[in-house]
Amino acid sequence: MKQVVVFLGVKFGQLCDGNPGNERRTNDRYGSGHFGAPRGSGTHTGLDIKCNDEQAVFAPFDVYIDGRSVPHHGVPNLGAINDGILMRGEGLCFKLFYITPVKTSGFVRKGQKLGTMVTMQTFYPGITSHVHVQMCWKMADPTPYF
Repeated sequence: MKQVVVFLGVKFGQLCDGNPGNERRTNDRYGSGHFGAPRGSGTHTGLDIKCNDEQAVFAPFDVYIDGRSVPHHGVPNLGAINDGILMRGEGLCFKLFYITPVKTSGFVRKGQKLGTMVTMQTFYPGITSHVHVQMCWKMADPTPYF
């Protein structure tokens, strides 16, 4: 039986400049941004929060950055779109993908800039540009924290 731990009361603050309510990516030509959405033979293991290309991405609460994290291991020629960071705070461990980080270690206060949203349209024309939020344990759903 799968056990799920939810840290009650923990909510992500604003992630992207221009999206104060953390509006989610819905359906577009590439699929849907909700946790568990179909992805080929697998499922989407995160939650996509709308973010315009080249917008600032902020710390959702006080966090410690624990290094870079890449969403597409072993896929060549993805450049900047294959970037993200691993962090922890408020009892959570999570990753943000599709951002170019300002730094890759250390402490960042809520609302401070973590990085810049990559230009997704170069790689996925017509997609709803977004930051992908994924818990460190891939099968944990980040939705309750939004």
